[in-house]
This record gives sequence, structure tokens and C-alpha cells, in this order.
Amino acid sequence: MSRRRIGFWYRLAAVIAKPPLVVLFKRDWRGAEHIPADGGFITAVNHNSYLDPLSYAHFQYNTGRVPRFLAKAGLFKGSFVGTMLRGTGQIPVYRETTNALDAFRAAVEAIERGECVAFYPEGTLTRDPDMWPMAGKTGAARVALLTKAPVIPVAQWGANLAMPPYAKENKLRLFPRKTLIVQAGPPVDLSGFYGREPTPDVLREATEVIMAAITALLEDVRGEKAPPEPYDHRRARLEQRRKAAGEGKK
Repeated sequence: MSRRRIGFWYRLAAVIAKPPLVVLFKRDWRGAEHIPADGGFITAVNHNSYLDPLSYAHFQYNTGRVPRFLAKAGLFKGSFVGTMLRGTGQIPVYRETTNALDAFRAAVEAIERGECVAFYPEGTLTRDPDMWPMAGKTGAARVALLTKAPVIPVAQWGANLAMPPYAKENKLRLFPRKTLIVQAGPPVDLSGFYGREPTPDVLREATEVIMAAITALLEDVRGEKAPPEPYDHRRARLEQRRKAAGEGKK
């Protein structure tokens, strides 16, 4: 199969989600020509707002190639949201369980069927104080090196201005009307990693190449330079703990 049809559930989701997005926000879509017309592929997207999955999905839906997201397994249980996630073929992620590899297998199978799988390589909303992409996790790189599918970097900006991450009050800031910018870039060149054993070091290097491509796109969108080193949330937490332990000994 060369590509997945949009299907009833995705069209229903679009009917529900697109009208308010069109009314409440302006749109600046860039780089749609980089989304493959056929065949399986991966998109690697930055994450800076609870709202940005909708802006990115809107952008890609308009290209005719709908993404399959990896989402927390708990979201699939019951409720209307769970029904929509299951109906649109999203992939549940079971963290730290015996089913943790199921998402990896499902992503590979989807790509082999000619579908698009969307990864948020950061694994969560960015913790970078200035909203730049953080150091990424290796899941997207692992799937990319196994399937050799194109990896399309995607940067987005604007949803975070309407719904800032980690705000004390998650209220939409709709006025003045925000512009949702989504920019896709050309495929990331990972050919230098093909044929190499997927060791932690190799996967980390491939992930850094993917994250650098996303960050470069976001620099273009924002008209600013990102920090030379991506924010590493795990390292920052360790440093905070060491500092707190040191102060406790005084």
C-alpha cells in the first residue's frame, strides 16, 4: 500500500476541530512540498504547547497525508477522546511496562504500510526557558534507521503564545489573534548511520542530527539563533538535586 486513506474518523475529527481553528487563529503553513506524496515516512516535530498537536495535524491534514501520533496509553481508555484516538489509528505508548515495545512495533508496521508516523522526539513539552527544542529521545531515530523511511523535520510556533506550557492557569489567550506557524523541511540525511549497529551512541548521534534540523527550522521561523547546546531536562534536574543536597549540608 503506497499511502493510507484519510478515512471516516479522521474526517470526523477534521469536521470538529478545523472550524474553531480557522476562526480563532491565523495560519502560516510552510514547506508542505516536503511532505511525501506516497510511501511511509516519519515526521519529527517540536512540542511547546498542549495546543500544537492540533495546529500540526491541521497543517498535515491539508496535504492529504494524515499523521499517526504516538500518545500516552491512558488517553485511549473510554471517553470520546479515546474513541477518536482509536478510530483515527493513533498509536498508544505504554511507558515502563512490558508493552513498551508495542508502540515501536506499531510505528514500524505503519510505515511499512505506507503511512506517516509523527514523533515528538522531546517526549514531552519543552522545558527550555525560551521554548527551544530540548535534547531528544531516541525513538524516532531507532524507527528511522530500521525502516530507512524519510524523516521530515517540522517546526511550529504560535500555539505556545495562545496556550503557554506549564502556565499556572491553562487558559487560552486568543486575543490578539495568534498566527499558528508550521514549517516542514527537507528530509534529514541519516544515510551515514545506515548499516551501523543501533548502539546507544549511534542512536544518540542520529537523534542529535534530527533535533538539529528541527531547531534550524525553528530559528528560521523565529528569526533568532538557538542556544549552542539544547536544554537537557534530565541533566538540569540532576544539577538541581546536587545543588539542593549541597545547600542541605551547609
